Amino acid sequence: MLVRAAAYMWQALWGLPQTVLGLMLLVGLGRRRRHYRYRTAIVTEWGLDAGFTSGMFIFVPRACPRSLLVHEYGHTLQSLLLGPLYLLAIALPSLVWAGTPSLRRYRSSHGYSYYRFYCERWANRLARRVTGERPEGWYDRRAKS
Repeated sequence: MLVRAAAYMWQALWGLPQTVLGLMLLVGLGRRRRHYRYRTAIVTEWGLDAGFTSGMFIFVPRACPRSLLVHEYGHTLQSLLLGPLYLLAIALPSLVWAGTPSLRRYRSSHGYSYYRFYCERWANRLARRVTGERPEGWYDRRAKS
């Protein structure tokens, strides 16, 4: 309980810009959405097929696979570490990587995983280390494919 309270406080202060953005999105989506907690994050189910994290606020599709939730929690951890730099260093590059049609075509035509991009790979590593669970797109480099 004390750890969760400290994490919320740290996110609210150190990660103020993304906390405000996440809170605005949460309020904008309305109360009819399903909300729950995952570790030190507040999770909201929304109508999109993708996950999005802004500070302590995680937005996921309905019936979200656990692995995607774990991945998105990795972004929450990045926000805790980077504070106000999170939006420029992680959120913006991640949105561009996910949402630019030419980059989607590139990934598809070259068999390049979405999760190989630096901010997604780092989110997975943090999430795996902290939760012990396998995040979306996780792969073991030592395993033979």
